[in-house]
Amino acid sequence: MDESSNPVETDRPAVAEGPSEYLRSVVQRNRGGESVGSYAVCSPHPAVIDAAIQQTLEGGNCLHVESTSSQVNQFGGYTGMTPQQFADSIRVAAESKGLPAGRVLLGADHLGPFAWRSEPSATAMAKACDLARLCVHAGYQKIHLDTSMRCGDDGKSLDEKAVAERAAILCRAAEEACDEMPTGSPRPLYVIGTEVPPPGGEVAEGACPAPTRVEDVHRTLDIFRSAFRAHGLSAAWENVIGLVVQPAVEFGDTWVFDYDRQKVRALSAGLPASPALVYEAHSTDYQAPQSLAEMVEDHFAILKVGPWLTFAYREAIFALSGIEREILGRKREVRLSQVREALEFEMLRNPANWRPYYRGDDDELRLSRAFSFSDRCRYYWPQPSVQAEVECLLHNLGRLSCPLTLLSQYLPIEYEAIRRGALKNHAAAIIGHHIRRILRFYGAACGASASRPTEKLSAAKSPSMPTQSCPPLRG
Repeated sequence: MDESSNPVETDRPAVAEGPSEYLRSVVQRNRGGESVGSYAVCSPHPAVIDAAIQQTLEGGNCLHVESTSSQVNQFGGYTGMTPQQFADSIRVAAESKGLPAGRVLLGADHLGPFAWRSEPSATAMAKACDLARLCVHAGYQKIHLDTSMRCGDDGKSLDEKAVAERAAILCRAAEEACDEMPTGSPRPLYVIGTEVPPPGGEVAEGACPAPTRVEDVHRTLDIFRSAFRAHGLSAAWENVIGLVVQPAVEFGDTWVFDYDRQKVRALSAGLPASPALVYEAHSTDYQAPQSLAEMVEDHFAILKVGPWLTFAYREAIFALSGIEREILGRKREVRLSQVREALEFEMLRNPANWRPYYRGDDDELRLSRAFSFSDRCRYYWPQPSVQAEVECLLHNLGRLSCPLTLLSQYLPIEYEAIRRGALKNHAAAIIGHHIRRILRFYGAACGASASRPTEKLSAAKSPSMPTQSCPPLRG
């Protein structure tokens, strides 16, 4: 891409109503003093997406799903999907359960050169710009412009002006792609910032991160505003609705830094009058429900959640595996699933997605691979051998109801729900309920019920169980 090309100022067609307008209204209402926000599901896992759809149908808000440049890109990412494929998969899943496309908000998280950061900046940025265009063409309506990472030829540091310049270049690529869309297509909404946690989670333990200073907020906005104007993006600047800051929350392998609103009082009160944006908070996983609500009240109105959801999925799968062993372990005609064994095998076979994040001796690493808050095992669920064992588990448990006594032992939250008649004693439903418990925390914090759309909701379909024979363990 030629970064020296003349800036282009684009005309603005009428914006169609849709999920981006929903998000803009959330921002405006939050800035007006209402305790409303939007939580973004940052996970491509099918069980998480299914749970998020069900929760959206219950809560009345928009389904807000985001993909990172590592997960989804023009080369497939680690999910194997391009932006169009990912967008289609989310929309199909939503429509199959009665959630209309007008209530699906797709976002690009950490859109920038991160996936290609080992390459020279020109090459990495060209690929990032290509990805920005593809995301817009696929219907993504929110883009987090993240150019905060150093590329292969950047030396030891990257100053804020260079970060802002690259963000403007990405924004221009997205705006030009939007000009190629049908008349009336919504313009992308943007989130910017330089105090951005690395995609995928924190690398190492340490002291609680310091909150962003108010003076840094205003300096960052000034620098980014100047960069946007230099590229003829003054109109796009009006669509900047969020700034990523550090609210002094973080999590790692075995630790969580909890939200303390006293530490961010000045930051919360220091939002500028223009642009009328809110803060976007990353790494909000594992925060207490009350803390999430306080964050929204304090104008951290866009909350990202990802690892906590697949952590809950893993909890449910491991617990159901324990129940499976208790009730079927002595039946010779049944081959028990080996989910944990398959997961461990794949993680040891390809350690690239967890080794940089975990520390300790062999026993400590073994525990981290399975139980860490960082949840690096989420990268390995798509492996065919692991999926085969999950299918085996669901097949085995699909033939019976789990005894209440074992549910009380392994999954007490679901046990209580089943006893109340609020949940079917069904393995797939149990998994979804365990994930939705986390989503309900976010929905309550964001005031989802206060913004229920007027259209009649379609009934959600019940999750189906696999009916195929139990496959053999691979590898």
